[in-house]
Amino acid sequence: MESAILALEDGTVFEGRNFGAPVERSGEVVFNTALTGYQEIFTDPSYAGQIVILTNPQIGNYGTNADDEEAARPYIEGLVVREFSPMASNWRSDQEARAYLEKNNIPVVSELDTRALVRHLRTRGVMRGVLSATERDGAKLVEKARNIPTMAGLDLASRVSTSASYEWTHPVDACSPSQDVGRAPEPRYHVVAYDYGIKRNILRRLVQVGCRVTVVPSLTSAEDVLALKPDGVFLSNGPGDPEPLQAQIANVRKLIGKTPIFGICLGQQILGLAFGGKTYKLKFGHRGANHPVLNQLTQRVEITSHNHGFAVDRDSLNTSDVEFTHVNLNDETLEGFRHRRYPVFSVQYHPEAAPGPHDSLYLFDDFVKLMAGSN
Repeated sequence: MESAILALEDGTVFEGRNFGAPVERSGEVVFNTALTGYQEIFTDPSYAGQIVILTNPQIGNYGTNADDEEAARPYIEGLVVREFSPMASNWRSDQEARAYLEKNNIPVVSELDTRALVRHLRTRGVMRGVLSATERDGAKLVEKARNIPTMAGLDLASRVSTSASYEWTHPVDACSPSQDVGRAPEPRYHVVAYDYGIKRNILRRLVQVGCRVTVVPSLTSAEDVLALKPDGVFLSNGPGDPEPLQAQIANVRKLIGKTPIFGICLGQQILGLAFGGKTYKLKFGHRGANHPVLNQLTQRVEITSHNHGFAVDRDSLNTSDVEFTHVNLNDETLEGFRHRRYPVFSVQYHPEAAPGPHDSLYLFDDFVKLMAGSN
């Protein structure tokens, strides 16, 4: 087995074994603490431009399958794990994880100390890096890492968005014969979903609560969206820095007050900027499936799934216009807000899960109630 090297911009170099494609890739190095759901992480477009460290010690042990993909292909630049299983043992698996990543040209470095690496990033903050299965000179890789673009100021949402509109009609599928997901009702509401890097499980959840969904490119004008006569507009998750998305922000600003709006993750950040707020980059981000969030409307704690490196600055929003609805109990960052006059709300985390708990699925029902009340 050939070796692979992960080099960080601060000069730190980690060496392990390559279990993926024999290529070299670069990006922002981040970590995710979820215990399961690695294929959903691989294929989440919000990871575009990032090399992902998974803190769960063993990855690949249950293989991959077509049903767990959150997009048509993986979006991670590379993968870093403690132990990569060469075998898959799960009745749903139709391909080993190693073959899946090799086919999609993703390098994997394994058999290194991921705990030390994550502790380093928690102390220093996420940073640029290069993962190479071809270059053995760590100093050269460090220099390359220092010359790649930073995530701050980078518009990646436009790159990962669909190039053409399409309809989505598929509801949530049961993962096993014993799981009862219920029957999706006949579509009652037409939702136009902006694709900034949208996950498929968001689309499934919208269908599951009775929505007919039209997905549109990220730069679709507000006028073209309104011409589709939506009952509501959805703003999706996505990668990169929200502040460069000036055209997207302007379009959302035109839609406020014209139709109900629901935003998730990058969608919340775009809404915050549309309301005149600011965003900022987190030191090492929130990426995992067990983050506690307080719903300030119900005073209940929800365990939630996260994947974001930026957040809305709560002090930059006018509280005469917006009400804070959710707060992160780990660091008190803003996790949700709603407008006091218009039918608009958003959350920073991922209520659709995939991977993660289902504590916050009620938000999709809330969106339906909002559309029902506006018709």
